Amino acid sequence: MISYEYPLSERIRTLLRLEDLFERTHYFMGRDDPHEHHVALINLFEILEVSGRADLKSDLLQELERQKQTLEALRDNPEVSEEALDKVVWEIDRVSSKLFQVSGKAGQELRENEWLMSIKQRTGIPGGVCEFDLPSYHYWLNTGVDGRRRDLEGWITSFLPIRDGIAIVLRILRESGRTTNERAEQGVYQQMMAGRVAQMLRIRLSRDYACVPEVSANKYALNIRYTTQEGNARPKTYEGAVDFELTFCNL
Repeated sequence: MISYEYPLSERIRTLLRLEDLFERTHYFMGRDDPHEHHVALINLFEILEVSGRADLKSDLLQELERQKQTLEALRDNPEVSEEALDKVVWEIDRVSSKLFQVSGKAGQELRENEWLMSIKQRTGIPGGVCEFDLPSYHYWLNTGVDGRRRDLEGWITSFLPIRDGIAIVLRILRESGRTTNERAEQGVYQQMMAGRVAQMLRIRLSRDYACVPEVSANKYALNIRYTTQEGNARPKTYEGAVDFELTFCNL
C-alpha cells in the first residue's frame, strides 16, 4: 500500500511540510559525505523559512493544551488505559515546557549567525555556493565528519521543541480518523461533505495501481481524480476502477 496525505487547512499544510523537512534533515545529518551534509544544511535553511511564522509556536502551544484537556476528560472512561493516558499527557507537558522556553522566532540564533546567513543568501543563486564563492564554507565541508555533524546538531537544537510539538499534534491527528473502503469508478470519486469537518485526508491504495490521486475539497464536496502518466504526455484520468482506503482526520 502507498499512502497520500492531503492537508485541508493552511496550518496542517505547514506542519506537514516541516515534518518532511525535519525527517530529511535528520537523514542527511546522519550520513558522512560532505555533499550529504550540504543537503542537510539546505534543508535546515528551509526549516528556518517555514518555521518563521510568528504564530507557529503559539498555535502549537494552544493545540497541545487543547489536546491535553481532551485527554484529561477521558480519565474516568473504563475503556481508556490510565497508563497510556499518563504517558501522552506527560509528553505534552514536556514538549509544552520546552516550547515556552523558546524566545522569539524559532531559529533566531541562526538568523544572528552572519556566516550561516551568508551561505543561505548564496543558496538562492544557482550554483552560488561553489568553492570560489564561499571558500570558508568549502573549508567547513572538508573538515572532519564528526565536527560537521556536531555543528549541524547544534544549529538544529533550537528547532527541536517545534519538531517535537509537531510530532505530537500530527500523531493525534492521524489517529483521530475513521477509515472506510471506497471505490473510484473510471478513476473518479466524489463524496458530499454534508457538514463533515476535516483537516486532513489520508488515501491508501495498492502500489499495483499505476495512478495517483488528485484531490480537491471544500465544505460542500470532496472530489478525487486518479490520473496516470504516460511518457512526456500530460496526465490523464485513469480509466479503470480504483479501490482505496479513505480517512478523514480532524483534531
